[in-house]
Amino acid sequence: MNAWHGVGNLTKDPESGTTQSGVPYCRFTVACQRRFKNQQTGQYEADFIQCTAWRETANFVQRYFIKGNKIGVSGSITTGSYTGQDGQKRYTTEVTVDNVEFVAPRSDNGGGYGGGNRPEPTPPPAPVQAQQQPSQQMNMNDFQEVDDDELPF
Repeated sequence: MNAWHGVGNLTKDPESGTTQSGVPYCRFTVACQRRFKNQQTGQYEADFIQCTAWRETANFVQRYFIKGNKIGVSGSITTGSYTGQDGQKRYTTEVTVDNVEFVAPRSDNGGGYGGGNRPEPTPPPAPVQAQQQPSQQMNMNDFQEVDDDELPF
Protein backbone atom coordinates (compact mmCIF):
# COMPACT_ATOMS: atom_id res chain seq x y z
CA MET A 1 0.00 0.00 0.00
CA ASN A 2 1.39 3.40 -0.95
CA ALA A 3 -0.29 5.97 1.28
CA TRP A 4 1.02 9.04 3.06
CA HIS A 5 -0.85 11.29 5.48
CA GLY A 6 0.62 14.31 7.18
CA VAL A 7 -0.17 17.56 8.93
CA GLY A 8 2.16 20.52 8.92
CA ASN A 9 2.70 24.13 7.90
CA LEU A 10 3.34 25.46 4.42
CA THR A 11 6.92 26.71 4.16
CA LYS A 12 6.06 29.25 1.44
CA ASP A 13 3.15 30.20 -0.81
CA PRO A 14 2.14 27.39 -3.19
CA GLU A 15 3.53 27.65 -6.73
CA SER A 16 1.09 26.82 -9.50
CA GLY A 17 1.14 26.35 -13.23
CA THR A 18 -0.30 24.26 -16.03
CA THR A 19 1.20 21.50 -18.12
CA GLN A 20 1.55 21.87 -21.90
CA SER A 21 -1.74 20.02 -22.23
CA GLY A 22 -3.48 22.50 -19.89
CA VAL A 23 -3.66 20.43 -16.68
CA PRO A 24 -3.30 22.65 -13.57
CA TYR A 25 -0.79 21.70 -10.89
CA CYS A 26 0.40 23.19 -7.63
CA ARG A 27 3.66 22.51 -5.80
CA PHE A 28 4.22 23.21 -2.13
CA THR A 29 6.33 22.08 0.81
CA VAL A 30 4.89 21.02 4.16
CA ALA A 31 7.03 21.19 7.31
CA CYS A 32 5.92 18.24 9.47
CA GLN A 33 7.11 18.22 13.06
CA ARG A 34 8.53 14.93 14.30
CA ARG A 35 6.97 13.30 17.35
CA PHE A 36 10.13 13.24 19.47
CA LYS A 37 12.63 15.88 20.50
CA ASN A 38 16.26 15.75 19.41
CA GLN A 39 18.22 14.39 22.39
CA GLN A 40 21.10 16.84 21.94
CA THR A 41 19.13 20.04 21.37
CA GLY A 42 15.88 19.27 23.19
CA GLN A 43 14.01 20.72 20.19
CA TYR A 44 11.52 19.10 17.87
CA GLU A 45 12.87 18.60 14.36
CA ALA A 46 10.82 18.84 11.18
CA ASP A 47 10.78 17.02 7.88
CA PHE A 48 10.13 19.08 4.76
CA ILE A 49 7.80 17.15 2.47
CA GLN A 50 7.58 18.16 -1.19
CA CYS A 51 4.00 17.87 -2.51
CA THR A 52 2.36 18.20 -5.92
CA ALA A 53 -1.41 18.53 -6.33
CA TRP A 54 -3.21 18.27 -9.68
CA ARG A 55 -6.40 19.58 -11.27
CA GLU A 56 -9.11 20.78 -8.84
CA THR A 57 -7.03 19.96 -5.78
CA ALA A 58 -4.26 22.17 -7.17
CA ASN A 59 -6.73 25.03 -7.74
CA PHE A 60 -8.06 24.59 -4.19
CA VAL A 61 -4.59 24.75 -2.60
CA GLN A 62 -3.60 27.77 -4.68
CA ARG A 63 -6.78 29.60 -3.80
CA TYR A 64 -7.05 28.93 -0.06
CA PHE A 65 -3.56 28.37 1.38
CA ILE A 66 -0.56 30.63 1.98
CA LYS A 67 2.80 30.38 3.73
CA GLY A 68 2.44 29.37 7.38
CA ASN A 69 -1.03 27.85 7.07
CA LYS A 70 -1.51 24.48 8.74
CA ILE A 71 -2.61 21.89 6.17
CA GLY A 72 -3.58 18.22 6.22
CA VAL A 73 -2.40 16.26 3.18
CA SER A 74 -3.00 12.71 2.01
CA GLY A 75 -1.60 11.10 -1.09
CA SER A 76 0.98 8.64 -2.34
CA ILE A 77 4.76 8.68 -2.41
CA THR A 78 6.25 9.17 -5.88
CA THR A 79 9.94 8.69 -6.60
CA GLY A 80 11.95 9.73 -9.63
CA SER A 81 15.41 10.52 -10.84
CA TYR A 82 17.22 12.86 -13.21
CA THR A 83 20.76 13.65 -14.25
CA GLY A 84 22.07 16.95 -12.90
CA GLN A 85 24.15 19.43 -14.88
CA ASP A 86 27.24 17.93 -13.29
CA GLY A 87 26.37 14.51 -14.76
CA GLN A 88 25.44 13.01 -11.37
CA LYS A 89 22.19 11.09 -10.99
CA ARG A 90 19.80 12.72 -8.53
CA TYR A 91 16.82 11.06 -6.85
CA THR A 92 13.55 12.71 -5.89
CA THR A 93 10.77 11.81 -3.48
CA GLU A 94 7.50 13.70 -3.22
CA VAL A 95 3.86 13.22 -2.33
CA THR A 96 1.35 13.16 -5.17
CA VAL A 97 -1.59 14.76 -3.38
CA ASP A 98 -5.04 13.18 -3.41
CA ASN A 99 -6.68 15.33 -0.76
CA VAL A 100 -6.00 18.39 1.40
CA GLU A 101 -7.86 19.74 4.40
CA PHE A 102 -7.94 22.84 6.55
CA VAL A 103 -6.51 21.94 9.95
CA ALA A 104 -6.64 25.16 11.99
CA PRO A 105 -9.66 27.41 12.40
CA ARG A 106 -9.65 30.50 10.28
CA SER A 107 -8.69 32.76 13.19
CA ASP A 108 -5.67 30.53 13.94
CA ASN A 109 -4.56 30.38 10.32
CA GLY A 110 -2.75 33.68 9.89
CA GLY A 111 -5.85 35.84 9.80
CA GLY A 112 -7.59 34.11 6.93
CA TYR A 113 -7.23 31.82 4.00
CA GLY A 114 -5.57 32.91 0.79
CA GLY A 115 -3.13 35.72 0.76
CA GLY A 116 -0.46 37.61 -1.09
CA ASN A 117 -1.99 40.03 -3.55
CA ARG A 118 -4.95 37.74 -4.14
CA PRO A 119 -8.33 38.85 -2.79
CA GLU A 120 -9.47 36.82 0.17
CA PRO A 121 -11.86 34.19 -1.19
CA THR A 122 -14.98 32.96 0.48
CA PRO A 123 -14.18 29.74 2.34
CA PRO A 124 -15.80 26.58 1.00
CA PRO A 125 -19.23 25.80 2.41
CA ALA A 126 -19.51 23.41 5.34
CA PRO A 127 -20.80 19.93 4.47
CA VAL A 128 -24.57 19.70 4.62
CA GLN A 129 -26.06 16.74 6.41
CA ALA A 130 -29.14 15.29 4.84
CA GLN A 131 -32.15 15.33 7.10
CA GLN A 132 -34.53 12.42 6.91
CA GLN A 133 -38.24 12.96 6.83
CA PRO A 134 -40.05 11.31 9.76
CA SER A 135 -41.44 8.66 7.43
CA GLN A 136 -37.90 7.84 6.23
CA GLN A 137 -36.34 7.48 9.65
CA MET A 138 -34.98 4.05 10.42
CA ASN A 139 -36.95 1.84 12.71
CA MET A 140 -34.97 -0.85 14.49
CA ASN A 141 -37.99 -3.17 14.15
CA ASP A 142 -37.48 -3.10 10.34
CA PHE A 143 -34.31 -5.21 10.60
CA GLN A 144 -34.34 -8.98 10.21
CA GLU A 145 -31.70 -11.21 11.68
CA VAL A 146 -29.87 -13.25 9.02
CA ASP A 147 -28.04 -16.51 9.61
CA ASP A 148 -24.43 -16.58 8.35
CA ASP A 149 -25.25 -19.65 6.21
CA GLU A 150 -27.65 -17.52 4.16
CA LEU A 151 -24.95 -15.03 3.12
CA PRO A 152 -23.49 -15.50 -0.40
CA PHE A 153 -19.92 -14.81 0.74
